[in-house]
Amino acid sequence: MAQNPFIGTWRLVSCELRSADGQISYPFGQDAVGYIMYNEDGYMSVAIMGTNRPTFASGDIRGGSTEEKVATADTYLSYCGRYELQRDKVIHHIEVSFFPNWVDVDQERIYEFDRDRLSLSTPPFLVSDMQQTAHLIWERV
Repeated sequence: MAQNPFIGTWRLVSCELRSADGQISYPFGQDAVGYIMYNEDGYMSVAIMGTNRPTFASGDIRGGSTEEKVATADTYLSYCGRYELQRDKVIHHIEVSFFPNWVDVDQERIYEFDRDRLSLSTPPFLVSDMQQTAHLIWERV
């Protein structure tokens, strides 16, 4: 059996959303940072955030004003769980997610490898009241 090319740690190169009419947006900014990791044991984890996120006025990890928490939520995404490979797709079986609606949900990603780069694309999903697709490029660390 060939070695699983997903295994390892990948650093985010770009993350963009595309609408059906061709508009492109950057939900975490054009300089977003993040990592996705795939382990040999069949588990994966991903975290993406915008850069230069403002810190909370309070040093209390459970603190923060409503406005601070909203700004934080708008600039961060993470989830983890098991994964499986299916031809040109990788299925993320989400067990833990910052976005609670994704818990116990399977997320399909179409993948493509190009040397040390991994491209992941989503089917259309709802973002800002509009169906969009996400296109992420990752570089092997």
